[in-house]
Amino acid sequence: MTDFKKSTVYQIYPKSFADSKGNGTGDLRGIISKLDYLKELGIDYIWLTPFFLSPQKDNGYDVADYYQIDPSYGTMEDFENLVKEAAKREISLMLDMVFNHTSNRHEWFQKALTGDAKYKNYYIFKKGKGSGIPPTNWESKFGGNAWEYVEAFDEYYLHLFDVSQPDLNWDNEDVRKEMQEIVQFWMGKGVKGFRFDVVNLISKEAFEDDYEGDGRRFYTDGPNIHKYLRELNEKTFGKEKGIITVGEMSSTSMENCYQYAGEDGKEFSMVFSFHHLKVDFMGNEKWVLIPYDFAKLKQILFDWQTNMAKNHAWNAVFWCNHDQPRVVSRFGDTKKYWKESAKMLATVIHCLRGTPYIYQGEELGMTNAGFEDISQYRDVESLNHFQILQEKGLSEEQAYQILMAHSRDNSRTPMQWSEETQAGFTKGEPWIEVNPNYKKINAREQLDDPDSIFYYYKKLVSLRKDYEVIAYGDFEALDINNPSVMVYKRTYKGEVLVAASNFYGKEAEWDPGMDLGDYQCLLGNYDGQGLMKSYDSQGLMKGYDSQVPEKVTVLRPYETRLYYKK
Repeated sequence: MTDFKKSTVYQIYPKSFADSKGNGTGDLRGIISKLDYLKELGIDYIWLTPFFLSPQKDNGYDVADYYQIDPSYGTMEDFENLVKEAAKREISLMLDMVFNHTSNRHEWFQKALTGDAKYKNYYIFKKGKGSGIPPTNWESKFGGNAWEYVEAFDEYYLHLFDVSQPDLNWDNEDVRKEMQEIVQFWMGKGVKGFRFDVVNLISKEAFEDDYEGDGRRFYTDGPNIHKYLRELNEKTFGKEKGIITVGEMSSTSMENCYQYAGEDGKEFSMVFSFHHLKVDFMGNEKWVLIPYDFAKLKQILFDWQTNMAKNHAWNAVFWCNHDQPRVVSRFGDTKKYWKESAKMLATVIHCLRGTPYIYQGEELGMTNAGFEDISQYRDVESLNHFQILQEKGLSEEQAYQILMAHSRDNSRTPMQWSEETQAGFTKGEPWIEVNPNYKKINAREQLDDPDSIFYYYKKLVSLRKDYEVIAYGDFEALDINNPSVMVYKRTYKGEVLVAASNFYGKEAEWDPGMDLGDYQCLLGNYDGQGLMKSYDSQGLMKGYDSQVPEKVTVLRPYETRLYYKK
């Protein structure tokens, strides 16, 4: 049984990973064809974003049937083969459960629209406050009001996301039972992990106007949230040892996460929180263009590390996913220090306390797309905000600059497998354009280069398995006020690991707060540091080549180093 604290999860966005049919859309057989690549990387779990039957208004996060595979991705037989083939390579599957809402094409919602009382109560319908006035002033996460009028009932239904994604009514026990059955069905197919989409929004508190914000305080971490999650755990995945779970927690509080991801295991194994990925926002507003705040990034990461540990709760640690821009474009340097900054950012995440997640292409240093025309965009949120930004008075050019930095399409361009046409992703016309830099950044190129970003990620994945201090160690922040460098220390049973990373394109000094004379430099991103060296008689790695650099307290541009002592 894999220990999730020693594991690494790899996220696949099936639509953009590998296309076996040549129709421009990735599919399950495409994933099967790349399992050896993932085995080489050393990951333990594949998290698949939704491949269920869907009209694809929100790229599969609008589910029309939780039990059927969308034909564009393949068949149930393909899925069963994927489980089998992954298991042969000691890789397990984690599925994405979208339980806050369904598609408006789901049979339940279609029945609700006919007036069927049972199914109408599966959703949240309310009377307006007056003619043409919705029940509350809440804003949808995708822009506009969060309520849609249904003339037949003279009522509105709630959709916190797209109008095609009506929210489910979790206060209805029948809804909760339906969700439990869905989880049990996929467990029966051999699935060993579940990721729950925006799951902390399922319990709504009060349906009233928000004069301080966009409504989120009335539906985030609601009054029955822990009760409903414990119930789901008890009736489904909590019954089977070895199933890992992660909750995506939208705008959550750390205090709630102590319960969501507590070591009593009564809710989830771990949580995704996003506060550290709002450091280039203006408050909660993401559609702005401002430099990221390094001091704030460091403070948020350190606070979560320290307090989750203190309260015996577990983090999922990550930079990238299908909803985030590419991290090397966001916090790194895609020009002069592309390779160095990609490796540095990887080191920061993979040596933290928590289970690391790699998003497809991150291990190659894939960058933002740089799309300059609205016809190149596919994401519903981006298309909506392109209009909203201009309605707010921004020029088209300003709107494009913001989209280029923040659009979710940045992470959804096809996986860059080779320098062949369409980056080796498809023989057809891809559903979204390939990033034009695929001839420079691709898997084939990196598998031939021992100093590549890919092999650096591979080292980080294996270090977590080989060094218990990384998997289980305590966390301590060091040199906290350093304006350029992030430094932290992990300790466990006599092992000490110090990670120091320069986030800027110029030399920076740092203070380890201790003598590193007897430490080994376990890994670094300059001068071939960290190349694997010696193995014991069982074939287990004993050590690495690197010595401690002479200038211990100076880091070169985007340099990262790991110091280790036992």
